[in-house]
Amino acid sequence: MTRNHGTPSTGSTADGPGGSAPPPASGAGPAGPGTDPAGEAVERHTIDRVPETERHGRVRDLFTMWFGTNIAPLPLVTGAMAVQVFHQSFWSAVLAVIVGQLAGGVFMALHSAQGPQLGIPQMIQSRAQFGTVGALVIVVVAAGMYIAFFASNIVLAGQSLHGLAPAVPTDGGIVLGALGSAFICLVGYRLIHGLNKLATVVLGVGVVAGLGVVVVNGLPGDFFTRGGFTFAGWLASVSLSALWQLAFAPYVSDYSRYLPPTVPTARTFWATYWGSCLGSSLSFLAGTVVALAAPVEDAQAGFASAAGGFGPVLLGLFLFSVVNHNALNLYGASLSLITIWQTFRVGWTPRLAARVAVSGLVLAGAMAIALGMSRDFVANFVNLVNMLLIVLVPWTAINLIDFYLVHRGRYHLGDLFRADGGRYGRFNRVALSVYALGILVQVPFVSTELYTGPLVARLGGADLSWLIGLAVTAPLYYLWARRSGTEQTATAPAGHPAPRPATAPGTPVAPGSPEAAAHGSGLPDPAGHTPAGQS
Repeated sequence: MTRNHGTPSTGSTADGPGGSAPPPASGAGPAGPGTDPAGEAVERHTIDRVPETERHGRVRDLFTMWFGTNIAPLPLVTGAMAVQVFHQSFWSAVLAVIVGQLAGGVFMALHSAQGPQLGIPQMIQSRAQFGTVGALVIVVVAAGMYIAFFASNIVLAGQSLHGLAPAVPTDGGIVLGALGSAFICLVGYRLIHGLNKLATVVLGVGVVAGLGVVVVNGLPGDFFTRGGFTFAGWLASVSLSALWQLAFAPYVSDYSRYLPPTVPTARTFWATYWGSCLGSSLSFLAGTVVALAAPVEDAQAGFASAAGGFGPVLLGLFLFSVVNHNALNLYGASLSLITIWQTFRVGWTPRLAARVAVSGLVLAGAMAIALGMSRDFVANFVNLVNMLLIVLVPWTAINLIDFYLVHRGRYHLGDLFRADGGRYGRFNRVALSVYALGILVQVPFVSTELYTGPLVARLGGADLSWLIGLAVTAPLYYLWARRSGTEQTATAPAGHPAPRPATAPGTPVAPGSPEAAAHGSGLPDPAGHTPAGQS
């Protein structure tokens, strides 16, 4: 893993007139005393690139960001499924949770490390692999995922509020929880990070204290003997745990893109990895304990009940947690829908007003979904996460292979905002073909209520689809992209030559070359090139 070399520029783009990214929101240039844009409370950027003059924050903020946001009722409910749905014993469930979190966290953290280097949202960066129009396949999937998770979370918010104040119906709590998340989303990046610093301490201590009370109150006699190990159930539990991390992949870099581009990639990776893995593991394992200590369908209510007098405190913490956590889903859904619209309105630079309007539409739609699914939440959620595995795995493999091994972090950002996609084109046949194959190879191994593949029975019912998807998609995309050249394979207009092949680290870069253009745009060069005339 590498870091930027050279001195980033703050005022130019990679491609010059006609090929530059949409200008940042008004006032985004160098700020005078007392008007530093990075100090403003309300975020103004949407899908445009964050200029170096507005980069701020510390790498350790990523630890609290992902630890705090993962102390939430939804991972608690998901962790309980290892016992409730897949009938695993305590130790089998614990092992499945840890294996899944550590494995899935690698992919999630690798996506996070892209943020400081590029300064753009993850879905915009996906245009470099799939083309400006081809990327819509992924963006639509991501938008649907965010809306589904947002709806799932506000169901839990409604349940928490109803548990605290029985006079408030669950449906009323759903609406109030959604509005709270909407406020956090509209303020944006700075408030989201700030609340998760608070959540890391308050929620972390609260969940540990709650578990301590449950143990002190006494565990059932069959706590360690109930359930058992089955390979199919264990692997399904690993998949749920890994997917929790993979589900963050389409937007994790949105919360690191404001960091300075000079931060070491390894530090970004590890801060994100350990924050997310530790936070979500704590919630998942709490769900496992609660499912065995208080075997009721609603793991959140079971935790509060098993904690006795500490239960109302837990419900209050859960309510804060789910409102805070859910702001990320609304934020991601808004950026994804803005990305879809901007694909067809290239000259449009969306501002805060666009984010407000789109967030309002998402809010209304998600509340309608939540009010309709609240009575069968667990079954709907299991179906959702199983389907997400199928479509997320090949995307994450292609994106990471392209960033780290094919392009090595060097992209011409201006082309990502062109109507014709510039050198990346409207459609990238290599990426889209491999993505489709990555989905198809999983089909025989899928085991869900909606569909069961023909090879599942031979594997004892285990769902190996996501492992097959990774194993096939990653090497296939790397070999195909390196052989054919992704820029040449893209349906790009004539007159847009592909960038020169990467040269060895430390090689001087000639003025006017693609490598020099990348430096001129402020892009870090993971390969370590030093532009001519710079040190």
